[in-house]
Amino acid sequence: MDQQRRGVGIGLTGFASLPAANPVNPAALPAEDLEGLEKVLALLTGKRLALLTGAGLSTDSGIPDYRGPDAVPRSPMTYQEFVREPANRQRYWARNHIGWSHLRHADPNHGHRAVAEMERRGLLTGLITQNVDRLHEDAGSINVIDLHGRFDQVVCLDCRRTYSRRLLAGVLSELNPGFLERATASGLVEMAPDADATVDDAELISSFVVAACPACGGTLKPDFVYFGENVPKVRVGAAYAMVDGAGALLVAGSSLTVMSGLRFVRHAARADKPVVIINRGETRGDPHATLKLHTGVSESLTWLAAELPDL
Repeated sequence: MDQQRRGVGIGLTGFASLPAANPVNPAALPAEDLEGLEKVLALLTGKRLALLTGAGLSTDSGIPDYRGPDAVPRSPMTYQEFVREPANRQRYWARNHIGWSHLRHADPNHGHRAVAEMERRGLLTGLITQNVDRLHEDAGSINVIDLHGRFDQVVCLDCRRTYSRRLLAGVLSELNPGFLERATASGLVEMAPDADATVDDAELISSFVVAACPACGGTLKPDFVYFGENVPKVRVGAAYAMVDGAGALLVAGSSLTVMSGLRFVRHAARADKPVVIINRGETRGDPHATLKLHTGVSESLTWLAAELPDL
């Protein structure tokens, strides 16, 4: 794993990097959860799984989600807002520069590691994640579709060249000396799972200098799918293929509020494949689920990784 990602975020609400978690002790799980997991185990045993994960899996790494029971209400910037006004891009990049400086320190939790172990043992046809944090890859997962893109990469909307987000962080720091220190000192920052940060300091934001594409001078954008933007068709097709090749679909930590993830649940259900959803709180996919567990995601994945037999 990239050692520069390790560390502890400080000075912001809603983010704290966690130490590596110990394996889950099944005896410590509530009896109701164990009973539900035993049913999941019986349903999934002998089947290769397509796994769809959402923000609920990364909360144990200190990354807040958008729609969990304890999530702070947020209004993410849409793609249309981003491309329409330079002031919107200034506000977004200022907040993203703060968010990146902290979110890049997040480490995989035991749920991410359990998924990597399931893949290593051949239990998965592949992994579809709605998260942009790249923690699955950091944990060792290989066959991953980053459905909504990746936060460690930047794309130019004009020439389509891509750049490392870490490289851009250095450029932004040179263009805005002392900006991160002033933002952290304000203590008025709240994190979001896509490295956006809500900053209650209009003067600070208005002082931010946005970087242009070094190749063509065009508009740079984080290389992930904004609200109001479509997931690339090739990526969607590859995800459908993972579901088609699986005997069941397991959803972990997603509210399935947006169609980008819900479509795979509906697709599996139409094909009469078992659908298991593990999530704290209701999801839009619940009516299509064969089994639904209201319980911790990383704990459940760790338990399943230990209990599912090899195929």
